[in-house]
Amino acid sequence: MITRRHLFGAAAALTAAGASTARAQGAWPSRPVTVMVPFAPGGSTDFVARLLSQELSTALGQQFVVDNRAGASGTVGMTFLARARPDGYTIGVVPNGTFAMAPAMFDRLPYDNEAAFAPIGMLATNAMFLCVAPDAPFRTLADLLTASRAQPGRISFASAGSGVANHLGPELLQEMANVQWLHVPYRSGALGVQAVIANETTLSFVDSVTAIPFLRDRTLRALGFSGAERSPQMPDVPTIAEQGFPGYRASTDFGLFAPAGTPAPIIERLSAEMRRIMLSPATRARLEPLAIDAVGGTQTEFGPYAQAERAKWGELIRKRNIRPE
Repeated sequence: MITRRHLFGAAAALTAAGASTARAQGAWPSRPVTVMVPFAPGGSTDFVARLLSQELSTALGQQFVVDNRAGASGTVGMTFLARARPDGYTIGVVPNGTFAMAPAMFDRLPYDNEAAFAPIGMLATNAMFLCVAPDAPFRTLADLLTASRAQPGRISFASAGSGVANHLGPELLQEMANVQWLHVPYRSGALGVQAVIANETTLSFVDSVTAIPFLRDRTLRALGFSGAERSPQMPDVPTIAEQGFPGYRASTDFGLFAPAGTPAPIIERLSAEMRRIMLSPATRARLEPLAIDAVGGTQTEFGPYAQAERAKWGELIRKRNIRPE
């Protein structure tokens, strides 16, 4: 027989359990936090992750330690993140090439890209310049497209591999401009730049971190910028969008994720701290020389954005039958 004593005892136990959970969440973080990066050290994703980790360590009183897990367009690292315990002690700094582009290129993934992760917020963005050699016969994007239509498949573009941002950026422009270029993948973006300089390929979409020094010393010439707005570092270079392709945008966007099921108070705290860090003058000052724009987007904004990116690039990848190499 269930008595008032049993009911009050059960209620007290539930209250105590809830308080214990609240105390456990309130104590977070009580030990080091792993910050997964799905690429090797040294790239822009790694740089953003290390900057954020350093500031989070100071702000929250525990070490945030970067763990690089490279491979398969970032999906090796995402598999690790998806399988991590959702307790706030494993998070990931992930570019849109991994969370939005790569899933459409693989027939199967070891995780559910739609359901395995909790978006925390968008950290920063790094757009690209459409670059040609300084002695190229094209002075404007219109010149390049006119030549492209006259010689379908003869004009080539270099990329850092199939499915990465500087491959899909040109694919999107080809689709919108109704032109056909020859894709020449290299092992890295740096090799693609050298191929353009040596006139082995006609053009490449070069991330702004890499491109700006070459543009300033006139080793490369820019015909357009892939961001939604002109680059503050190169304001004379028009965006691709304003040259007849409204809505065009292609960039590397860095997002912060946790495993799905991570407690909401932890997600909210991480989101608030991330925003404060990324929007601080000190962080902006560190990113500006690299032409990386801090965003500090909210969790509410980032979830729909990530879904829209998956839809946009997934449709392009399927339409153009882009496959991993």
